Amino acid sequence: MFDVLIIGGGVSGISCALVLGSAGTKPFAATKKIGVFTHQKASSLQDAVFNNAYGIPAGKLGSELLTESTSQLAALYPQVIQLPDIKILRIEGEYPHFTLFANDGTTYEAQNVVIAIGAGNPFTIAGLEEYVMPHQKANPAKNRLQLRNSDHLVKPGIYVSGTLAGWRSQLPIAAGSGASVATDILTAWNGGEPVQIHDSTRVKP
Repeated sequence: MFDVLIIGGGVSGISCALVLGSAGTKPFAATKKIGVFTHQKASSLQDAVFNNAYGIPAGKLGSELLTESTSQLAALYPQVIQLPDIKILRIEGEYPHFTLFANDGTTYEAQNVVIAIGAGNPFTIAGLEEYVMPHQKANPAKNRLQLRNSDHLVKPGIYVSGTLAGWRSQLPIAAGSGASVATDILTAWNGGEPVQIHDSTRVKP
């Protein structure tokens, strides 16, 4: 049983995983089992080049970010389990017990699920059809979709991040969306006490 499974290894999914992983030394997160499915064969990052994203060197290729971000996650927070080459086809259950069915016939159990795939049409994960709706901030001609949510929460235990949460397709927006979901989950694990995870150059006494 995972405490949280993230579906998607793009910007918002890995951003979420990085923030969750960075909380690993906190008592409320130290024993949590976190996994991320990094199946990203159709990621919009594959063809992207970034010149206007804060903190990203001009000319950085999205295809490079896909590999560099998962490498960073593995190096800094190896306790976050990466699950490559696995595509989730269906989700069943209610909080706190969801079952995820994969394309290779395997199943995964999780208390919380973060859906961080793109906003393409059709939505390819069965079990959440009632929450699928037209994207509210995309060009209607592109026929994008989103999941109905309230501040990233689709229903208890199911979160959505990035463009699928209804945000515009900009790297900083997607990254912030994933980080926001992570801090919401960490806050829940911390008994409702708000959580932000920061590193600092200051030496603590």
